[in-house]
Amino acid sequence: MDYLSLIQRPIQAELADFIALFQASLDHSDGLLAQALGHIRAKGGKRMRPMLILLMARNFGSVSSATQHAAVGLELLHTASLVHDDVVDESGERRGQASVNATYNNKVAVLVGDYILSTALLYVSRTHSEVIVRRLAELGRTLSDGEILQLSNIQNQQISEEAYYEIIKRKTAALFEACAAIGAESAGADGEAVAAAALFGQNLGVMFQIRDDIFDYYDNAEIGKPTGNDMAEGKLTLPVIHALNTTGDADMAALARKVKARTVTPDEIARLVAFTKAHGGIEYAERRMRDFHASCLRFIDERVGDAAIGEALRAYLDFVIERRS
Repeated sequence: MDYLSLIQRPIQAELADFIALFQASLDHSDGLLAQALGHIRAKGGKRMRPMLILLMARNFGSVSSATQHAAVGLELLHTASLVHDDVVDESGERRGQASVNATYNNKVAVLVGDYILSTALLYVSRTHSEVIVRRLAELGRTLSDGEILQLSNIQNQQISEEAYYEIIKRKTAALFEACAAIGAESAGADGEAVAAAALFGQNLGVMFQIRDDIFDYYDNAEIGKPTGNDMAEGKLTLPVIHALNTTGDADMAALARKVKARTVTPDEIARLVAFTKAHGGIEYAERRMRDFHASCLRFIDERVGDAAIGEALRAYLDFVIERRS
């Protein structure tokens, strides 16, 4: 099923306006910066987060100039965070394409990320909404907090689901939470409705990240990263955490500690991946993903009156669950 077409159907005109505004935000006439911004602009993407902002605005009213400028600001903030993350992670590619730091160098990537972040602030200021500006500023702080928490968690010998959820709520889920809340706020929704939208976004973001983490246990060129890449970076995700905590396997726990210490070998990662699959880690993560999916459906049933918007949001959830990259 073409979920993206269903998602876009009620917001086609608004999405086209967003894309034009976003592309313009990355225009520059000056040499190296123009090249780097062009490299980022060429990557495109599915625009999942801006589409959520637009759908929420339509659900609670209409898409305004404030909605569009907020969507551009948030997408720019997200883009800047990815550019900086690739430097921190020493990543050579992003979704199968060369990262900015690999194409140029770390200095250029950090400065380009800073430029994009400043541009995000410029665009969100054009919403003329203190609430939305504050929401975006808080998001920037939360994303940085999440990255630092993840780095510190690598040093923590405890392996827990609580720590896993705390990290992803401050990273991936925070983005979706902000999108849903900003969309609702830009349409003039009341505080209760904004809070409900924010919770929908958070649940959606957790679900999105669990799906992303499941990918790491399978080798797929579409995804743009090899099997066990998260473990190679010192990260233990929900499937292996569950397998470790339910079996109490001392040998596998020792390998998990080597993952955190960044001393694990590719063969040991392969053993951990196989162990996770053999002991229900993938199935457990999929069940948890379905739990968050059910929470999101309750929001649609209770808070979405327009049939076309409801269909688009359900397609959005299905896309997150069923996507292959």
